[in-house]
Amino acid sequence: MIWMIISGLIVGILLGFVMQRTRFCLAGGFRDMYVQKNNKMFYALLVAITVQSIGLLILTGLNLISIPDSTFPIIGTIIGAFIFGIGIVLAGGCATGTWYRAGEGLIGSWVALVLYAVTAAITKTGVLLPVMTWINQPTNINANMSQTTGIPMWVFTLILTIITIIFVTKTLRKPKPKFAVPKLKQKYSGLRHYLFEKRYHPFVAGIAVGLIALIAWPMSMSTGRDYGLGITTPSANLITFLITGDTQLIDWGVLLILGIFLGSYIAARGSREFKWRLPDKKTIRNSAIGGICMGFGASVAGGCSIGNGLVETAIMSWKGWIALGSMILGVWFMSYFIFIRPMKKLEKQTSQSQTTAVPKQTQTT
Repeated sequence: MIWMIISGLIVGILLGFVMQRTRFCLAGGFRDMYVQKNNKMFYALLVAITVQSIGLLILTGLNLISIPDSTFPIIGTIIGAFIFGIGIVLAGGCATGTWYRAGEGLIGSWVALVLYAVTAAITKTGVLLPVMTWINQPTNINANMSQTTGIPMWVFTLILTIITIIFVTKTLRKPKPKFAVPKLKQKYSGLRHYLFEKRYHPFVAGIAVGLIALIAWPMSMSTGRDYGLGITTPSANLITFLITGDTQLIDWGVLLILGIFLGSYIAARGSREFKWRLPDKKTIRNSAIGGICMGFGASVAGGCSIGNGLVETAIMSWKGWIALGSMILGVWFMSYFIFIRPMKKLEKQTSQSQTTAVPKQTQTT
């Protein structure tokens, strides 16, 4: 059994390494959809979901794994995912992103990570449990899209695959910028170049993340944990273990998140991107608030950007797609106040200064 649980560490190292090296950041991707009108990272997420969904369809068809039925609180999912979306903008990364960025030496991510895990533990087992129960209890419905509609899962997977192919093809066919993008001189060769230096397209990252998410299912299930990738509950369990010393809390999921940190650290060291970076007071404040929002929101919603946005969507769960949409809205809501409004204010000030400068020039003339 111990070797089966250690497989969680192996999957985590792979995930952390890939996400750090490819800069696979869902928080930044959701933000860029609104702020920069750039959907490339969101399409990369669709690639990851599609790869995992196709793989799960094959594995379940061969009876190698079985996806358990579940219900979900629709109101809690919407509210929790929205709050989580707000949190990841303030924290500068989603749950998984915070784990791997902490492995790069970002102190702000450490602050967000600790408060995310602590708040998740408080919400799941502590004084905020009644609040979560009050929000979630009256609204549980069947999460399985196939069961509730009578449409086979393969049809949903086929539709998702077609949509993803259309978006990916459209993006890849866009004309490249006419100006040349400067490239750094290659320092390494051979395997070291590909592991620690080469930059990868987000769609390549999406394929890699999707495959890792897929192999997480049979590895996790071999330990009796009937799920794939998950970040929030393991993070809460890790904090509870540190407080109580209950070794039963150290399961496949806990080793997974520790592996993400370790994999990111290895990748950052190998690419010479590891550096202890202390942010300013405003960033620390935002990271703290963001971590709290992430922990509470993910607990209420029953998952983070990975658990809901990557895994639940791949198994064609209403919970996953509703949470993903609510999460994106939360990101856009907070992005307006953090990015859009300050830019509009600056543009307005610039315009006013230019307007007042014209009469002075006329008088001089």
